[in-house]
Amino acid sequence: MNDRQPARRPGGRSARVGAQVHQAVTDLIGERGYGNFTVGEVAARAGVADSSIYRRWGSLESLLSDVALTRLNARSPMPDTGSLAGDLRTYAAQVAREITGPDGPAVLHLAVALSSSGRRGLEAGAELRAERTRQLQSMLDRARDRGERAPDTFDVLDHVLAPMYIRVLFGMELTPEYVDGLVDRML
Repeated sequence: MNDRQPARRPGGRSARVGAQVHQAVTDLIGERGYGNFTVGEVAARAGVADSSIYRRWGSLESLLSDVALTRLNARSPMPDTGSLAGDLRTYAAQVAREITGPDGPAVLHLAVALSSSGRRGLEAGAELRAERTRQLQSMLDRARDRGERAPDTFDVLDHVLAPMYIRVLFGMELTPEYVDGLVDRML
């Protein structure tokens, strides 16, 4: 009897298919908006069978939740510049680049639409907020450990991230000066 499990390769076909499907969803949301396409259309755009999507995600709502969580969650590495002001400015600039990039507005619109689309959408929103809160808390704890006075995580969410998200959702520009000003006013 062989107790050895077959070695799993990081990446490979499964990762490639996941990336293709995520990109297809993001493109379709950018072109048509939330709720205006089917699993079959996602599959065709990604070049996979719709049965592959159902097998991996189970439903369109689960796929959309996964896309929102993956695309918005952990792409911003937590900076460590040696000061809270530097960390916050760097982090806010990273988030601004992400949400104004080619897929940013579509993914933000998806996250907003999911928040009113039932239990799985609410769970996706809660997971996203928990991850952003965890990221910010690690940065704020590091600042406190250095002896700096740090705000609450919700202050950063309310006074730095939320205004940036609102501006992108309403098609308004995010300049580096505006983003730095948000951090300055909060501090």
